Amino acid sequence: MSRRTGARRRLGSIRLSLVLLALVPSVTLATMWGVTTIQMFSEGLRLRDQTELSRSTGAMGTDATLALQRERQLSAAWMASPRGSRAALDAQREETDKAVAKLVGQADAIEKAPSRISDRLYSVLGSVGSLEYYRDQVDDPTDITPQQALDQYSSIIDDQIHAFQELSQVDDGDLTSQAGPLVGLEHAAELVSREDAQLTLAWPTGHLDDETWTQFTELVNTRRWLVKDQVLPQLTGSAKAQTERILASRDWQTLQAVEDQVLASRNAGAASDRIALPDAQQRWSGAMDTLSEQYEGLIQQQTAGLLQRSADNSDALLLKAALLSAGGLLALLVCVGMSWRITRSLSRRLRGLRRAAVSLAQERLPDVVARLERGETVDPESATTELDYGHDELGQVARAFNTAQRTAVHTAVELADTRRGFQKIILGIARQSQNLVNLQLSKLDTLEREHTDPDILKGLYELDSTASQLRRYEENLVIVSGERPGRSWAEPVALMDILRSAVGEVAEYQRVEVLTDEEVFVAPPAVADVIHLLAELIDNATTYSPAPSPVTVRAGMVAKGLAVEVEDRGLGMSEEDYTSFNEQLAMPPQFDVVALADDLRLGMFVIAQLAHRHGIAVTLRSSPYGGTTAIVLIPHEIVVREAPGGGVKDDDAPQDEKAAVDGRGSTDAERSEAPRGAEHGAAPDPEPRPLVTARTASAA
Repeated sequence: MSRRTGARRRLGSIRLSLVLLALVPSVTLATMWGVTTIQMFSEGLRLRDQTELSRSTGAMGTDATLALQRERQLSAAWMASPRGSRAALDAQREETDKAVAKLVGQADAIEKAPSRISDRLYSVLGSVGSLEYYRDQVDDPTDITPQQALDQYSSIIDDQIHAFQELSQVDDGDLTSQAGPLVGLEHAAELVSREDAQLTLAWPTGHLDDETWTQFTELVNTRRWLVKDQVLPQLTGSAKAQTERILASRDWQTLQAVEDQVLASRNAGAASDRIALPDAQQRWSGAMDTLSEQYEGLIQQQTAGLLQRSADNSDALLLKAALLSAGGLLALLVCVGMSWRITRSLSRRLRGLRRAAVSLAQERLPDVVARLERGETVDPESATTELDYGHDELGQVARAFNTAQRTAVHTAVELADTRRGFQKIILGIARQSQNLVNLQLSKLDTLEREHTDPDILKGLYELDSTASQLRRYEENLVIVSGERPGRSWAEPVALMDILRSAVGEVAEYQRVEVLTDEEVFVAPPAVADVIHLLAELIDNATTYSPAPSPVTVRAGMVAKGLAVEVEDRGLGMSEEDYTSFNEQLAMPPQFDVVALADDLRLGMFVIAQLAHRHGIAVTLRSSPYGGTTAIVLIPHEIVVREAPGGGVKDDDAPQDEKAAVDGRGSTDAERSEAPRGAEHGAAPDPEPRPLVTARTASAA
């Protein structure tokens, strides 16, 4: 497995994956819904704010523009004829002040407007502030010329038109395109009003100077180009119809005719500084009065219509945003609900399948195995529970799981049958071999009692030791088969006899040194198993340590029972091996032919089985000599402190009654399993006996 694949598998459980599968789309949809809703509402609210700003400042600015245009025309008439009536001019100034006051009253709205709009409107308010000075110059021109006074009106009106143009740039493209021609109409009306102001100022003198005529010419040409090429092509609907009707009227034709006469007056041969005006003041004034009213009505009507459409669009946009937001929220809730419902359903089914798998692995199969180990008959079909999860992919997994658990139970039953059969075969062979070995030991015992020749006894003792080892090996097979060895005792056996019997079952018993002064006994049911257990440990010690190094056996009582130490001086084992073997000794493994094929592991298996049977603790650890020390802790339950037969101790008993039984059912005092000779009064063994210290001389 690659590192990357492993990292992906460590991301989490399937349940977490399902939760993420539902959570990620839900969060994504919620985010998209939130962003879309906020954007649509923001656009609607921004358009409504722009509409309110245009209504509060743009419309009022238009009213102020129209009022300033009328006041400019009346101011030009007054400066042309100061001896006329001022009533109309004074009345118009009051109207202009009212319109300007309404515009100034929107200072708060102007402050909140975007900078591109507020800068224009602040310029308008600043110019209006100096209006009184120019009115004084109109009444009594002392500092500036009349044309300069009129130019100030024109400057204020230009600023207002540009501010209205900025106000018309809204987020709605259609409204912006509709506002463009309206701005053009206001500009065209302003150009015509400037023409009127210039002519009104010049009519009494009957001529224009060259500069004024040039300005008039520019105004006329600009207005004609603007109306023909910019305004008319962009107008639509009623605005275009009304504009065309104005342009086709007789008053408009009169206006254009007078303009043409003024433009042509310079070509009549007059001096360039005094260009004579045609005698057309009455026609011009009459046409201007009519056209001004029509222009004002058209501009005010179109401005009001544009503001109403903008308000309607903003309301429609907010309504659309609300409907789409509600619909999106409903769809989001449905999607999230379905996602979580499907996720919970899949997660619940997966948890059920997992619980079934865990139950099989941790409960049903172990129960089946335990029943098989107890020898019970198990029906594979009744021992399995069918899982039904439908016909989808999870259902297919469940059906495959059903097949797997049936196969597992069938296999466990077959393996148990095979193991029981194998164990029966081993047990049968072992029992037959045991009978032969016991017969051989019986005959050897008879021969040992009949002969006193040292050479013959030496050979008999060697055969006796070999037969004892063979009997131990056969008992290993019996233990592996799950049965108990055939040897048994009727009364407790002394510890020294236990140790001597164990040493006697080892090939190299000459290397074993027994050190103990404890006068305790082992309960009869555990005698055979304790002898066998100690013999296996001593045999391992002699096998895995180099000759002629000694193997020391020490025994003594401790707080938790009787402790027997078997210490060799071999090479020892690694810490991992000690840990592995100690775990095996603490918890006996199951029977496995392949695993027990190694002789050392087979011995450990036998030791673990015997120790587990009587609650004996066996621990391996490193010896100070570099080898291994095996510590056998025999619990108090199988240790007898008093000697059998009324508390008579081993040292006080007759020598011929202190021998241990050899396992063949002698009715006299049992024979020791140590090498024979001394207890029968025969000549000493030519081979060295197991070493016994001065403390155990009486027992020897």
